[in-house]
Amino acid sequence: MSVQYDINQAIYQVGDSVLSFSQMLNYFIDPAYKRGNLSRISDMHVKTGRPVSFRIDDDLTPMPGAADVTDEIIRYMLGILLSEKHLKIALSEDEPKDVDTAFEWEEHKVNFRLNIFRDRDGLAFVMRVLASDIPSIQEVGLPSDKIWQDITSLKRGLVLVTGVTGSGKSTTISALINHINLYRKTRIITLEDPVEFLFKSENSMVSQRQVGQDVETFSSGLRSALRENPDVIFVGEIRDTETASLALSAAETGHLVFSTLHTRDAKGALSRIVDMFPSEQTKSLCLQLSFSLSFVLSQKLVPRMDGNGRILAMEVLKNIPALGNLIRSGNWQQVYSTMETQSKEGMMTMEQHLLHLYQHEVISKESAITYTNEASLIERLG
Repeated sequence: MSVQYDINQAIYQVGDSVLSFSQMLNYFIDPAYKRGNLSRISDMHVKTGRPVSFRIDDDLTPMPGAADVTDEIIRYMLGILLSEKHLKIALSEDEPKDVDTAFEWEEHKVNFRLNIFRDRDGLAFVMRVLASDIPSIQEVGLPSDKIWQDITSLKRGLVLVTGVTGSGKSTTISALINHINLYRKTRIITLEDPVEFLFKSENSMVSQRQVGQDVETFSSGLRSALRENPDVIFVGEIRDTETASLALSAAETGHLVFSTLHTRDAKGALSRIVDMFPSEQTKSLCLQLSFSLSFVLSQKLVPRMDGNGRILAMEVLKNIPALGNLIRSGNWQQVYSTMETQSKEGMMTMEQHLLHLYQHEVISKESAITYTNEASLIERLG
């Protein structure tokens, strides 16, 4: 007789209560864990032998009073979350495999990205909430209106958003793209792994594709998209030489291309792109990058001093003529000083923004020092 999995069945001891899986998911939509329309909770971690934990403002926090999770409880949770096919794969002990999939919480129309795996203690999984509402540019909190106005009015060029995992890169890009969707008449194609925000076509026509489901890879999806008369393309991440080459060519030939990189600062994004290619191509790549690039936004999420979530700290690189000359020559060392002295062009270093946030008592001195890329900031803090 097969097990009947019920999302509302009480299964997990937390303090004096026994919660259903649905009640556990309520944490993701609890107003107590929101700042504006943005949730402060990004992930739920479930692991054999440990209490269920949530990532709140970047800290992994166990549920107060929660019991350690047993293998039996995890199996029941997975029965709720997975299709029969994926459940069989996840529970197989002969050929254990990771399972990447999605789950829709139908009661509240909330979507999650789900990764199931095994470690030495047994079964485990992580759920990441995929926001149903795309935040506005104002909610994201870019340092100035000029930045987003300049970017969303571009007809062509490459816009890179960089930062570590969980720094809000996709959120920033989605807000920028949705502004274009709302106020311009364009054809927008996104290539994502996974799809994190669901766009509704407004003034623009939007097509979203998921890598591994709708297209094989970012590069094959990008090659296909370029045949479909797009104005704006979002490539979820530049991971390889082929994707980088196609993105640069697309930007150079009249498309507005958004993408992400995992670099800690803006100048690192430039060298990362060039270093993807063989050294004999460096000169031509620097030349192409100087023509294709429009902006690099490098961002971090920094704890607010009042304890109410995190705030965006951002470095802004804009490809003005002086910077284009540095890119063509591969002179990465002077990029930072150029950004520092060209604030009138809309540029800003991470240190300048952190200092601004500290001086306006939004973040603490300790946070400013922790999140800086340059030790010189410490002297300016006094």
